[in-house]
Amino acid sequence: MNNITFSTIIAGTMNWGTWGKNLNTQQITALINEYIINNITSFDHADIYGNYTTETSFGKAFKESKIERTQLQFISKCGIQLQDINRNNNIKHYNYSKEHITKSVEQSLQNLQTDYLDVLLLHRPSPLMQTDEIAAAIDTLKTSGKIIGFGVSNFSASQMDLLLTKTSIDFNQIEFSLTHNGAMHNGDLDYMQIHNIKPMAWSPLGNIFKIQNEKTDLLKNKIINLAEKYNTTINALLLAWILKHPAGIIPVCGTTDIYKIPNLAKASGINLELQDWFRMLEQSNGEWVK
Repeated sequence: MNNITFSTIIAGTMNWGTWGKNLNTQQITALINEYIINNITSFDHADIYGNYTTETSFGKAFKESKIERTQLQFISKCGIQLQDINRNNNIKHYNYSKEHITKSVEQSLQNLQTDYLDVLLLHRPSPLMQTDEIAAAIDTLKTSGKIIGFGVSNFSASQMDLLLTKTSIDFNQIEFSLTHNGAMHNGDLDYMQIHNIKPMAWSPLGNIFKIQNEKTDLLKNKIINLAEKYNTTINALLLAWILKHPAGIIPVCGTTDIYKIPNLAKASGINLELQDWFRMLEQSNGEWVK
């Protein structure tokens, strides 16, 4: 693995633009600074966020902030092609040709107003991806200094195996949380540990706040009680549960509420007891640990 160091929590930008809060330049600058104050210095992007606009909005705020590039780490993704008449995309699809990967990175660099990405991720696996094409693109981008590390997102173990025949993989960003913990059981996290691939977790807070039913209500009550025990918040406890896993998972959190950021940052300081970790898992799964 490349010697790339990210903050314990990564700030996800998907909802900063037109897909969410539609923050202006001043608000994005304030948000970046609040994350930095709380030792969250890594920012997760994708070319498609905000229908191809959020990277540009972030880049403008970053430039105006005068923050040193070396203080931050930038991740971006490519490969998904949204339906867009201006891009001659008549249907949503994937494109992992060498030409497209290279052009996507160059566009992201321009949008983010930086000379390099710390990591490029392939956004989702494509049934038509050619491993030779991908490897050639990554080699060119690394040699030119436009990316430092390379990884994937939402790839299974077999899909990573296929790609590893041609190039190395540093990261895999997957959906993972207390309420979406299948990667612990289907072999994906085991595979990543064996192959020294660092997991990142999108949607790390799970569906506790998205779905209301008897199961989530019981889980909330359990976590509220534990949060009181650890003198912390529900969000911080959910992240602490992820951070305890030996794979070294890095949660990607997308909050735009500056008042919640300090609590997210406190997650790394929570020493979640072994039995409490299993208590949370048991309540989430709705059954005893087998």
